[in-house]
Amino acid sequence: MLTKKQLDLLELIHKRVQRDGVPPSFDEMKEALDLRSKSGIHRLITALEERGFIRRLAHRARALEIIKLPDSMMGAAATRPGFAPRVIEGKRPAAPNPRNALPVEVAGALELPVMGRIAAGVPIAAISEVSHNVAVPQSMIGAGEHYALEVQGDSMIEAGINDGDIVVIRQADTASNGDIVVALVDGHEATLKKFRRQNGMIALEAANPAYETRLLRDDQVKVQGRLVGLIRTY
Repeated sequence: MLTKKQLDLLELIHKRVQRDGVPPSFDEMKEALDLRSKSGIHRLITALEERGFIRRLAHRARALEIIKLPDSMMGAAATRPGFAPRVIEGKRPAAPNPRNALPVEVAGALELPVMGRIAAGVPIAAISEVSHNVAVPQSMIGAGEHYALEVQGDSMIEAGINDGDIVVIRQADTASNGDIVVALVDGHEATLKKFRRQNGMIALEAANPAYETRLLRDDQVKVQGRLVGLIRTY
């Protein structure tokens, strides 16, 4: 049987994995559970691991995997909305094909235009040119228009997004706190960051402690889309 703190932490990890595809950081866990230090989080994680609810994975950022949920959470988990961006591993495209910019259905997959590179680091120039297409499983694509971008930089590495990954983006002009978004800054800089409203400003948060959070006015930031998937090639 789990204590209330153990159950609260397990539910927090589950919700964040469902929403973002990765667990929260230890700092986020500490803040959410109102604990004074990270050592309390370590003890709770060890207890959950010993009871078979989670597993720690070696050599991966935020390396926690949920193995099972208690009965008290199963009903809510089955009906809770959300998504978990999935990593699809595959080969790099053989050659660019910028002419087919519109999605094309092929063999159970969709071809999405890769609209160049997006900075997961210092913002780079806004992107509008198609560099090539990429095949994406239909199960990753829901309603709405989608496109893909190649990640440049390591500011989102603790969210499981690496330099060179292809991110799948659903076009949108709004976002909720915690969403990973493509943000257009001052009309000419595009960046991939976590979106949050903070004290009347918009915070664009990195998932790497080496990068500072950028606080910007509402009129400086335009959301271009939200992350729904990730493709990793080798």
